[in-house]
Amino acid sequence: MIVLDTHVWVWWVHDDPRLSPSHKIAIARFEDKEIGVSVISCWEVAKLVEYGRIVLPFPLREWMKDALAYPGVTLLELTPDIVVESTQLPGTFHRGPADQMIVATARIQECPLLSSDEKILHYPHVETIE
Repeated sequence: MIVLDTHVWVWWVHDDPRLSPSHKIAIARFEDKEIGVSVISCWEVAKLVEYGRIVLPFPLREWMKDALAYPGVTLLELTPDIVVESTQLPGTFHRGPADQMIVATARIQECPLLSSDEKILHYPHVETIE
């Protein structure tokens, strides 16, 4: 399994040119396996729409339903282990709760995280694919 950071998930769904070639390759490799999307990413997308930071081509509920139905996508729930892990990440990690939950999800699932976020990419305690 791989876990997609929120922006990578949105870029993939929208075929956005910001999706890196290495992310495209990783996603394609896992479409017939498992591509994890944290439920916190659903919340993050909803908040971005609420704040007007992104505009979706469909109403939010419809977009979410379609985006979660992409090949290989599995919605990863927040578990007590993930919640606790997010508050006890080793070393120094920034205080963004959504990023903490996504990093904790990848750590608990023991799989790589696809992200373009420099804060995550420079965090040595999670496996990432740039």
